[in-house]
Amino acid sequence: MFTGIVAAVGRIVTTKPLLAGDEDAGLRLRIDAGGLGLSDVAIGDSIAMQGACMTVVVLEEGHFEVDVSRESLNLTVGLSAPGEVNLEKSLRMGDPLGGHLVSGHVDGMGDVLRFDAVGESRELVIRVPESLAKFLAYKGSVTVNGISLTVNRVEDTPDGCEISINIIPHTQEVTTLRHMRPGDRVNLEIDTIARYVERMMSAGAADGDSRSVAWL
Repeated sequence: MFTGIVAAVGRIVTTKPLLAGDEDAGLRLRIDAGGLGLSDVAIGDSIAMQGACMTVVVLEEGHFEVDVSRESLNLTVGLSAPGEVNLEKSLRMGDPLGGHLVSGHVDGMGDVLRFDAVGESRELVIRVPESLAKFLAYKGSVTVNGISLTVNRVEDTPDGCEISINIIPHTQEVTTLRHMRPGDRVNLEIDTIARYVERMMSAGAADGDSRSVAWL
């Protein structure tokens, strides 16, 4: 589990196919950890990169490596080529929960429609696909490229919804959001609680058992 509070911005420095000559193979990524301390990281530990949970397979001074399957590459953005990535180590018992509970499992991708200056902050507007739209709510949480953010507005559309998020200067400065542009795609993870509530509601409706939702 993670919190969506980015600990450091690292950089993918190299990518190498897991099977030489096979374009359908996954990639071995070498990451410069930037300001992320690795003294308490071991082989097999989890680190979220752009919101996707990855397993450390090689660990060196200031660097680590992960293997990313082709399936993961197809369902995410920001992991297939050199460039900056948001990094967060997995939660440990007793760590502060500064954001919200994040699993590191990307649920889908959204499209950035606007990233406009509004006073000292910026308004980030993202088009969310229909499959995820029902999980987004006013003042609810959403993870964008591994960053825990609060939804300020939800507008339903025929093919999903559009969400508006306020980005304060600090968040922009310490994450990859500083490079955000309209037209970019982003990794989205819905709130874990919303996922379970939807499952309980749909299961109760399907079997006609009102007891499954009576406590809500």
